[in-house]
Order: sequence, then C-alpha cells, then structure tokens
Amino acid sequence: MPDRLEIALHHTRSHLLSLRNADGYWAGELSSSALSTATAVVALHEVDALRHAPLIEAGTHWLMANQNTDGGWGDTTISKSNLSTTLLCWSALHKEQGRPRPDSLNSAISQAEAWIISQVGSLEPADIARAVIGRYGKDKTFSVPILMLCCIGGTLGENAWRRVLPLPFELAALPRSWFGAVGMPVVSYALPALIAIGYTRFKNAPPAWWNPLRWIRALLWARISPMLKELQPSSGGYLEATPLTSFVTMALASAGEKEHPCIPGAVAFLTGSMRADGSWPIDTNLATWGTTLAVKALGEIQPETRDWLLGQQYQSVHAFTSAAPGGWAWTDLPGGVPDADDTAGALIALKAGRAVPSPSGFAQAGITWLLDLQNRDGGMPTFCRGWGTLPFDRSTPELTAHALLAWWLWEKEMPSECQARIHLSSKVALTYLRKTQRADGSWIPLWFGNENATGDDNPVYGTAMVVAYLSGEPRLAEQAASLIGSGVTYLLSAQQTSGAWGGDSTAPATIEETAVTLHALCQSAKYAPTSKAVINLGTDWLLEATQDGGHFPASPIGLYFARLWYHEQLYPIIWTAQALRSVRRFLVLWIGLLSVAAI
Repeated sequence: MPDRLEIALHHTRSHLLSLRNADGYWAGELSSSALSTATAVVALHEVDALRHAPLIEAGTHWLMANQNTDGGWGDTTISKSNLSTTLLCWSALHKEQGRPRPDSLNSAISQAEAWIISQVGSLEPADIARAVIGRYGKDKTFSVPILMLCCIGGTLGENAWRRVLPLPFELAALPRSWFGAVGMPVVSYALPALIAIGYTRFKNAPPAWWNPLRWIRALLWARISPMLKELQPSSGGYLEATPLTSFVTMALASAGEKEHPCIPGAVAFLTGSMRADGSWPIDTNLATWGTTLAVKALGEIQPETRDWLLGQQYQSVHAFTSAAPGGWAWTDLPGGVPDADDTAGALIALKAGRAVPSPSGFAQAGITWLLDLQNRDGGMPTFCRGWGTLPFDRSTPELTAHALLAWWLWEKEMPSECQARIHLSSKVALTYLRKTQRADGSWIPLWFGNENATGDDNPVYGTAMVVAYLSGEPRLAEQAASLIGSGVTYLLSAQQTSGAWGGDSTAPATIEETAVTLHALCQSAKYAPTSKAVINLGTDWLLEATQDGGHFPASPIGLYFARLWYHEQLYPIIWTAQALRSVRRFLVLWIGLLSVAAI
C-alpha cells in the first residue's frame, strides 16, 4: 500500500493545486440545481417575460432535459426526486405552457403530475399545501416560498393566495436586536424573503378590512420597503443565491412592485449567473469555505492564499445580520454573511504551515467573534446568537467542535483575558457536545446530510467532523477524550463490509464520507486507537473509488436552506487529499509503535 498511497496522494494533491486560481484561492464549482433553475425562470417571467424569453426558454429546456425517469426532479442532476423541487419545476413548466415544444412540455408536466399524485395522493391544492407545510413544520423559510411559486405558476387553483401562509413582514420594522425575542418564523438569513413574500401575500390576499393587521401592514410598507435595497449586496444577489434572489424578485413583481429599486440588481444577478447549458447553480461559489478546506487538507498555506484569506475578514458591522467585525463568510462575493463555520475554518487555515502573520489583529478579532457568538446552551449557531430555535439558527455540534479547535490552536497567542474566555467557553461547549451526542456515540450535523440515510441525516459526516476537530489540538483532545472515544466507536460500527462509509451504515458509500471518516480515525488514533486493518480496508476502497487519485465523482451531501441538496466539485478532491495525508501519518505512527514494541 505505501507506494500506491504515495502515488495517489501525489496525484490528488497535484489535481487540487491545479484548481487553485491565479489569485491564490479555490473558487470551486457548485452543482446545477433544478430548484434554482425553476425559481429563476419564474422570477424572470414575472418581471418581463418577453424581454427574458431566451433565458426562460433555455431554463425550461434544461428542466425538461433533466427530469428524472420517475417524473420528478431532485435538487441536483444525480439526486432522487423530492416533493419540494418537483412542485417548483412543475409549476415553472406549467407557467410556460403555450411556448414552443408544446408536446414535450405537456409530456413533462403530465409525468410530473403523476409523480406528485404518487406522493401527495392528488393534485388538489389543499392536499399540496398540507404536504408542503407538513414537510417543513413551523419553519416557514421554505414552505411559504414554495407555495407562493405554485400560486404564481397557477397550480394552486382558485383563491390560491389564501393557501400561501401569511408572513409577518411588519416585524422587520422592529430593531434588529429584538428579532431573537419575537420568534421570527424564518431563519435569520431569510429576512428579504420574509419582507417580499409577506408583502405579496398581503397585497394579493389582504386581511379583512376590520383586522388591525391590514392597516398596520399597509402603513408600515413605506418604511420597510427600502430595507430590501439596503439588504441587497452590490452583486444584486441576496446571499449570492439564485433561490432567495428569485423568490424576492417574483414576490415583488407579483405584488405590483416591478419598479422597486432592488429589481434591476436582482435581475442582473439572475441573468448573469445562468450557465451556458441553461441551468442555475444553487449559489455562486463557496470560495472561502473551499479555500480553508483545501489549505487544511494540504497542511500548508502559500503567501498569496494567506493574503487573500486575510482580505476576506469582515472589518465592519454587517448590514444583513448586524454581525460584529471579525468574522468570515463562505464566499468572497459581497452577498456573503459571516458565520461560525467559515470563521473557525479561516482561523485554522491561517495556522497551517509557517506562513502565519502576527496574531495581534486578525486572530484576536476572529476568536472574539466566535466567543461572542456562542449560545447560552454552550453550542455554536451558524449566523446569529440567540435568534431562535429554527434549524439554521440553533446550535449544532460540528460548528461547536470547529470553534473549539480554532480557539485552542490560537489560545497561547491570545491575551490573558481572551485565554480565560476560551477556557470558560470550552467547558460549556464540551458540555453541549456531551448532551447532543447520541447514545450510539454519533452527532447529527446541520449543513450536511444524506438523502439515502435514515431521516436524510448524516451521522457519519457529523461524527467524523466532531472527532477530527476535537483531536486536532492535544490540550483540547485531553479535555474531550471520552467524547472522541465514543465517537470513534460509532464510526467503526458504521464501516461497511467494503471498507467504506456512507451517511450511515446502510447508505451507499461515497468518496466524501469515506475520506472524512478515514481522516477522523487517523487524527484521533493517539486518543482512541483504531486498528491498521480498518484503515487499510477503508484506504483500499478510497484508492479504488478515486482510481488512485485520478477520478473524483461528487455526491450530493451538502445542504443549503432546508433539505436542499447540492454537491461541490472540490469536496471529494479535498477530503481525499486530507484522508490520504492522514493515513500516511497514521502508518508512520503505527510502524514507530511496532519498532518500540520490538525493542
């Protein structure tokens, strides 16, 4: 294996380095998305169907060409059909009836309707609305936009707007610091959708004349409307994401607000982000996230990469979430929002190798930013402290462990006051991880899942990340020894007979999940020993699957918004490089232990 391992590592590393651009960072490539494409088509149609006819036509053609054989659509071209995306694509095609290729269009619509009936039981608007609301529960971040698009597409029947749940857009007039207390029905990053969709629902189906909300909302719109422009980045795309930008655009257009100041920028973003094949990606890029992952996998950072990464740190209060300076977002584009995972990742990446600048400014600001973000339960949320209990705002284990590693890698170089905060915050963070660890030793992550695993969860990825982060610094690992040990026990139990890992022990194996697990097991070997046979078996599978570092098919394990899948070109390459590098270190350690035992 050593010779084969070295060859594969060399090939993988070389391939990864070849994807770094001239500015020293990795932009990556996100999967094309049927959901994004459907929302963009409808948004452009609502704004000006004639002017945008070529783009609408191209998007419609792509949707028909990428319909699954069962009649539905998945979030990526290799995803299984799901109700949300199929409803959006069906409604988008339904709105385009009467355009060229009527036979193929009608056929695609008929197949989609058959699939929806198989899932919902009928095409009755009331049944569809119940199914969508039931899928997302109390979180209206995605259920309301889906119903709105179905309404616009003409698939929710008569009185359709009454089936779109109203959103209290008037709450946006409150001070931002109050949002956590008032119980917002959408997650923090969806504020533009709350405003725009809430308003179009109000305009198209207002409360009765005697209802005070009718007059309150009408009076407050003049104050709230400008916020959409204030929240809009210079790129025009909210969060640099096609779905959110499309939902805001179609909502305003459907409310008679086609002249709203944010519409030109949003339309420019949508028209500029369509791909040559007629599709739209789920987001523009994950450049900062991908770059920090690549640096950590390589174990070194080049000066130009370091300078670029330092340049991504936010230096002022963020207009979107009111986040303090010091954090990093997932992208280098203006629509990014600072978050816990990317801030921790950047701090860790900037510790890689020897090219580390003085921590006097950026590191302390980043560490403090993370400390201030910690929730009262000890865990780390994604964007905002104490916003609420909706999925993308509550604490999550892998973000918590990621922050812990960032704190401890920089702890010795922090002022005494900051060190004291790290020690205190670490205790409550570890308590949180103990409480959220499941009986089998696993943790469920937030931003990654597996549509072939139980409940669409991904305990293998979540546990591998927590174990690897907690094992990444000796003093942290000592405090977390029992957590690491039980996490490793779960990962070993989830290994399949082939030697690989999937989202759980029953899900099909992937390069991504196998690679992150191998890295975690090797990283934690000093604290929770793993047999060489386990590592060899997993490594053999990974070498075969990647053709010794020359083939990296991506799997849709990433989550965006609520249960919205994507895959990223960089993930299997980065995590394979990281895994093979860790396996090499593991084998060196294992050989050393054999030598000591022989003596």
